[in-house]
Amino acid sequence: MTLPAEFSLIARHFRPLAGPGALDLRDDAALLTPPPGRQLVLTADAMVAGVHFLPDDPPDLVGRKLLRVNLSDLAAKGAVPLSYLMTVSAPKDTPDAWFAAFAAGLALDQTTYGVTLLGGDTTSTPGPISLSLTIIGHVAPGTAIHRFGARAGDEIWVTGTIGDGALGLAVAQNRLSDPTGFLLDRYRLPQPRVGLELAGIASAGMDVSDGLVQDLGHICTASELAAEIQVGYIPFSDAARTAGPDWLTTCLTGGDDYELLLAVPPDRSDALQHAANRSGIAVTRIGYLQDGPPAVMVRQASGEPLTLTKGGWSHF
Repeated sequence: MTLPAEFSLIARHFRPLAGPGALDLRDDAALLTPPPGRQLVLTADAMVAGVHFLPDDPPDLVGRKLLRVNLSDLAAKGAVPLSYLMTVSAPKDTPDAWFAAFAAGLALDQTTYGVTLLGGDTTSTPGPISLSLTIIGHVAPGTAIHRFGARAGDEIWVTGTIGDGALGLAVAQNRLSDPTGFLLDRYRLPQPRVGLELAGIASAGMDVSDGLVQDLGHICTASELAAEIQVGYIPFSDAARTAGPDWLTTCLTGGDDYELLLAVPPDRSDALQHAANRSGIAVTRIGYLQDGPPAVMVRQASGEPLTLTKGGWSHF
């Protein structure tokens, strides 16, 4: 009996990605047994061609980015990745080679991050390609990091460098030069900070996907605090610094960083630095939280407030 085209595509490209509990992708559901004594953490993100990636981006990198932006959400919770569900909607004329490369990218990062596919759905669409992934991780009960929970006096820390992803999009759109290719790579292939042990260290946190200022504002709102950060303390890559001051607002508000943004009590800052050293992930203190109406103040090196026309990315 010949398989329908959809099931043949699943068998060729996605069944090799399936792990325990996926039932070989031959059923309508999957089975998942969490590790003993652990609490599940679930999060979902969508990516749409022309919005989250460019239509001509290499499909293997699209697959890897889809998985990595979800892994970044787990990292912000202090969770260990386990498995994922995925939905793929693509035009009927999408070449089989696109699916093959997309699945190959997922396979590569499954090995890197120790996750497997549980199941999902495939559908056709008039376009554009739309992808959704729900990732599942686990933490010790009661240790997940939330946006709320920060306290006045907590320090604000970030991992890695800020602004590279937004600048990389500008490179992809031919609005900025990138001789080394560093910025474009940061846009196409985020580096989720999985493995940074945050339990008992961070009082609140999230990943930076919609812009540093806007996402810090989410923590302020959830924790009912004000924040102050200093431009001179924010870690920028050499490539971002080379872009020049005209791109500062883009770096602070453009998004696509997928770095972690953390509120840390002062007496836990040493513990954070030790955890960062163990994981090989750079961390930088950029400001502090204080009592006051939820708002983010960005100060220049002179101490003067920096006026921003927007806080970050919004879909609506």
